[in-house]
Amino acid sequence: MSKRHPLGLWLTVAALGLSVTLGRAGAQTISDGNTTADAPSAASQTQAPLSPALDAERRSFELPGFGRVAYYADTRGTGRPLLLTTSINAAASAYEMKPIFDTYAGTRPIYVLEWPGFGSSARPDATYTPDLMTRALSGLVAQISSDVDVVSLSLGSEFAARAALSEPRIKSLALISPSGLGSARGGTQRARDEDGGQKLYQRLRTFGTPLYALIKSQPSILYFLKQSFVGSVDAGLLNYSRESANQLGGKYAPLFFISGRLFTPDAFDTLYSKLNIPVLVLYDKDNYVNFDRLPDFTAKSNVSAVRIVPSQGLPQFEKLPQVKAALDGFWQNSGQ
Repeated sequence: MSKRHPLGLWLTVAALGLSVTLGRAGAQTISDGNTTADAPSAASQTQAPLSPALDAERRSFELPGFGRVAYYADTRGTGRPLLLTTSINAAASAYEMKPIFDTYAGTRPIYVLEWPGFGSSARPDATYTPDLMTRALSGLVAQISSDVDVVSLSLGSEFAARAALSEPRIKSLALISPSGLGSARGGTQRARDEDGGQKLYQRLRTFGTPLYALIKSQPSILYFLKQSFVGSVDAGLLNYSRESANQLGGKYAPLFFISGRLFTPDAFDTLYSKLNIPVLVLYDKDNYVNFDRLPDFTAKSNVSAVRIVPSQGLPQFEKLPQVKAALDGFWQNSGQ
């Protein structure tokens, strides 16, 4: 496999530059019309439990070989349960799926998984792999003990596709701006070399604490969130991302992501092309992934795609009516 630009090192440089411009970035206007206040110290944030991301019961289960995996549950409503999964990044949490959760809560049972190492799940110094993430999703399906429709975001789509290949209770997949459907763009889709990113991970781990301190800073989080919004960054998402990123143990899983070790090489051939259940792809533009192989994917009779224009990776925040219409039509056509 050919070498790709090391995303982790690019992030380091970007974060260092952003730290210099703290005052300017901190004053940028976000969607509630207010300026962002300076973040509390890391020490004060990491000592407090993470506040709830959603207005729902926060539950957990024990994943063998890992520990506690958290999820949110609202069991009201009728019909097949809906299971939402988030993206993977330094500040990933259930808040990323809040617009969809709020839209469907009370109409059908709905669950939101927080991946191992993120959100309210345990964050140990452990080895984070696609298999671990897939087992967490399958574990939640087992907890629900029912057929489910899954909606996944970004890299979470790869884990959801992997789970669907072995879990018959996953009856459909809706993938929002999924990774794995195109070639790397500017080094930002994945950073893997011949050793699967292990050397890069070891280099990043050497500087893990100061590196993560830069990545989780307010200007860095704001900078990367701005890449996923056409307009202003959602204020609630920004504030919760900062809180989540500052939890104890927050640096461990993101280092595996930055090094590329959570991505599946050739995900289209390995995962997506093998899916036989109904699949919907929601996409437009994305500064982190591209969709070069989407035509190959939609050539399958079980796969459809809807372009949500304009959006840049988080259409559920800026184009929720269009997202809802696409999801409702997909589930109706797939028998839900």
